[in-house]
Amino acid sequence: MSNWVDAALPPIRIGLAGWLRVIFRGSILGAITYGGLAVLLLVRLVEWPLFGQKRPLTPFITQFVCKAAFVILRLPLTVRGRPMTVTGAVVANHSSWLDVFALNASQPVYFVAKSEVEGWPAIGWLARATGTVFINRKGHAARQHQEVFENRLKAGHRLLFFPEGTSTDAIRVLAFKSTLFQAFYADGLREVMNIQPVTVIFHPPAGQDPRFYGWWGEMDFASHLIKMLATRHHGSVEVIFHPEVPVAAFENRKVLAAHCERVIRASHTNAVA
Repeated sequence: MSNWVDAALPPIRIGLAGWLRVIFRGSILGAITYGGLAVLLLVRLVEWPLFGQKRPLTPFITQFVCKAAFVILRLPLTVRGRPMTVTGAVVANHSSWLDVFALNASQPVYFVAKSEVEGWPAIGWLARATGTVFINRKGHAARQHQEVFENRLKAGHRLLFFPEGTSTDAIRVLAFKSTLFQAFYADGLREVMNIQPVTVIFHPPAGQDPRFYGWWGEMDFASHLIKMLATRHHGSVEVIFHPEVPVAAFENRKVLAAHCERVIRASHTNAVA
């Protein structure tokens, strides 16, 4: 099998109708996204003095915007299973920036992202405003991660991270990196933490390459976004919540990471096969 990073998709041709969809859908999506951001920041002015780091209101604004995005794109989103209600974190496979919208639309959640994302134009600003946790993925930062995660969990936040460490071509799941799982084995967290594996599956439009929704390698965000906006008949997105597992039931981070990878990979493989 060829290297998925090098196996680029052919460029798409966007006709007049496609560009009209880009303008129409893009205008609405931009208005909803940044209008929602403005509302979120205004609500946060009241929320912060009353609740501090806790965010009982603003996550639902983010969830509304993300649900609206799929309506605007006419990209059906199906959710199977139920988000856990106990203390813990969520891990998911990562195919595209669309994962963020799909997972936010499915439940109020806060993403854990690599520190570089904070500096990305537009995206970094949105991520900061919605409460994303930015971390250094180096192994020596595990203690710092533990403190951040513990503080956010105490504030009632549901954290979500992508153990693959990068987005993919949407047709496979990469090996999970176990580094971030180590923070959950710290005293005070191991006994109360649960991890819920979640699978995100993209079904391509009829007749299109199975990697249609993948965002990988050197693909730039703008081109991928334009393709999404221009597509007349989309496929669909499926989010599957698997049963959560207690961290204390696994002897170490590698065993826990392997379990989550196995669960997610199995459901993803069955769906895209």
